[in-house]
Amino acid sequence: MKERVVIKRSSRGEVTSQVKDFLFTRDMARALSVNWQGPEFVHTYQEKAWENYETLPMPTTQDEAWRRTDLRNLEVDSFNFVEKSDARLAPPEELLAPLASNEHGGQIVLTPTNSSIFLSESLKQQGVVFVDLLTAERENPDLLERILGQVVRSSESKFAAAAAALSQNGILVFIPKNVRVNEPLHSVLWGAGTHEAIFSHILILLEEGSSVTYVHESASRTEAEGQSLHAGIVEIHVGAGAHLNFVELQSWGEHVWNFSHERARVDRDGVLDWIFGAIGSHLTKNFTDVDLLGEGAVGRMSGFYFTDGVQHLDHDTQQNHLAPHTTSDLLFKGALKDKSRSVWQGMIYVAPGAQKTDGYQANRNLVLNPDARADSIPGLEILADDVRCTHGATVGKIDVDQVFYLQSRGLSYSEAEKIIVEGFFDPIMQRIPYEGVRQRLQKAIQEKMR
Repeated sequence: MKERVVIKRSSRGEVTSQVKDFLFTRDMARALSVNWQGPEFVHTYQEKAWENYETLPMPTTQDEAWRRTDLRNLEVDSFNFVEKSDARLAPPEELLAPLASNEHGGQIVLTPTNSSIFLSESLKQQGVVFVDLLTAERENPDLLERILGQVVRSSESKFAAAAAALSQNGILVFIPKNVRVNEPLHSVLWGAGTHEAIFSHILILLEEGSSVTYVHESASRTEAEGQSLHAGIVEIHVGAGAHLNFVELQSWGEHVWNFSHERARVDRDGVLDWIFGAIGSHLTKNFTDVDLLGEGAVGRMSGFYFTDGVQHLDHDTQQNHLAPHTTSDLLFKGALKDKSRSVWQGMIYVAPGAQKTDGYQANRNLVLNPDARADSIPGLEILADDVRCTHGATVGKIDVDQVFYLQSRGLSYSEAEKIIVEGFFDPIMQRIPYEGVRQRLQKAIQEKMR
């Protein structure tokens, strides 16, 4: 499997103090307790992950992938697991409303201490599995073993190892061969309070010829003081000729430090439409890879982010063309206010022999305040000679001529700015075939603009 491409640069001479380590201990891993009675492969997986966690250092700005994201203000010694239920742990009803149609085919709500699961009887009869991770360990170990740790390695970073070893819960989605799910699946991961450590693991497995739409949202309220931590893993396998629409929304409170490692593997003639929406968290560092493994595989990635205050969002994407006749298409667009900052680092990799590759990536940023900052770093590594790969990145301000034109039609400056921002995001909105998701993101734009 192709390793992540990292461009090496010589040191710029700056001095970076070492980031302290967390206070998590081995006995916090569920499968490593003396009372563990679950599958042996889960124990082995978490044992190896814990070894990696203890071995790997905390990342610093000396590491190329983290050069623009500083963790020295992360209060690593303040985080604890939530051990008892709290009324605040119930998510608001608006998060539970269907986003992709008028009804759910299934819905899972995860909190640090509880989970609720619903799946329609018709989907159960077709062999669809949509359960939380704890249930999967008891009732679906054979399916879980097929994907757990097979796509994302716990050795990839300190946070990947922590999420693998310490995941309190997660979700398993399994769609059998040739089953086409018309009703969308929906899940919510909800956190509340401060000084919480939340670890999650999402696993999606589509067999040959299947299809599904799955919407997942991670969210919490914003707390005035203190920090919380989320570290997660997302592992996706799209089988031959299968089609996955995966909508991933991140609306963590602005006290949450959020870290995730996510990767999808797409087999021959498989199609992945992966849509990201990021409006929350204090700091996010997200690694997202798509591996196109078979001829005819397609991976489309569409990203939306809007930052304000002192938010810092860092997205690191990689499109790996590992077979001939594969196609990838990435478009990330972001708007920034106040003193917020975004970072996007993208790479298209074309393996030797992956001829007839068609790869595209673009990142567009709209800076709304002088103190906001957007870093955009596209990249290509092409080891085949019959390909079409293009990339582009822009960072700009609102066009004053556009503002003047709208004001001349009787709009105030703030109204004109709002219309321009909505128009800027429209290409992303057009990629989203779900009215509920579009409405959620449009509402986020309006709230940020206020």
